[in-house]
Amino acid sequence: MTQWATHFTLFVGIAGFREVPTVANDVLAIAGGIACAAGAAGACAAGISILRRPAPYLSAGHALVGRDAVDPLPDVLRLGLAGLTVLVRPGPHGELFIGPGAPQPGRTLRRLVLTPLFARASSRGGRLTRDQQVPFRLVVEFVGPSRDAETLLRAYRMLNRQLSDHAPLVSRCVAGRLISGAVTVAVAGVVDVRELLAAQRSRYAFADGTFDDIGSESAPPDLVPMISEPWSARFGWDGRESISAEERHLLHALVRAAHDDGRTVRILGPPSGSRRARRAIWTELRLAGVDVIADADQSGLVKHLRKLPPLRTGRGTAPAQRSPQDEREMNDA
Repeated sequence: MTQWATHFTLFVGIAGFREVPTVANDVLAIAGGIACAAGAAGACAAGISILRRPAPYLSAGHALVGRDAVDPLPDVLRLGLAGLTVLVRPGPHGELFIGPGAPQPGRTLRRLVLTPLFARASSRGGRLTRDQQVPFRLVVEFVGPSRDAETLLRAYRMLNRQLSDHAPLVSRCVAGRLISGAVTVAVAGVVDVRELLAAQRSRYAFADGTFDDIGSESAPPDLVPMISEPWSARFGWDGRESISAEERHLLHALVRAAHDDGRTVRILGPPSGSRRARRAIWTELRLAGVDVIADADQSGLVKHLRKLPPLRTGRGTAPAQRSPQDEREMNDA
């Protein structure tokens, strides 16, 4: 795709005014200076507008952020990626803190991700970008040393309350009916919330799945809508040579089976390797119909996806506008 202009140069000529003895000429000179300044300001504003023009929304792009990422969301939105996996752990006051290390003051999921994400969607009529066609996929992955079931479930309930504050903007399931929003949230990691989610009449998050969930009655698509697996979980190809016919056939078969079961597929790219090898794997994933490609090499992934035609599978839907019926169901839930 065409890259936005990265430079805007403004040349402003300032003419010197000759001192004249009449007040009228002084007024004209001042008016001319103001007009010149106004024109310069207008041109400058136009330049800023060009610089800030948003990147195209890449429905297939998903960011994996490092464990030391301080504020991951701004770069993800600036690049036009349509998803983010963020590592969280329970902390003081019932908050979820970003990163696997000890909780740091202010580095909460609510402050750094949820609040700015939903504020952006709210200010833009329920979409993050004008060209958003599928929900932004936010994967909240619970990490950390704690394996206490009660602590983890309490943390999930906190997440559920925070999401319910933005219910009109979140993809949700109300009384068995799926309603698409600007953001779809999936829960992954050490906490298993499937039973808790299934028991909720209204839920604002979903469980992250694997290919083993295909056809499972205990993990229907309205509970586990997305399958997420690392590339290395089932495949040994590293992208340096040509992929084998067997692995290519397996990849296409798994993706087709997931789609036939009503689920989207997210594959996490290899944790290491050259960008050239990564590009080879990304290309194979797109050719197989993988809906979402997740990688830590955000800029490389963006550049590559912009060169590829968009994937048209019909499984992603644009964020829905609220209807009076939706409002009544949420209020009754």
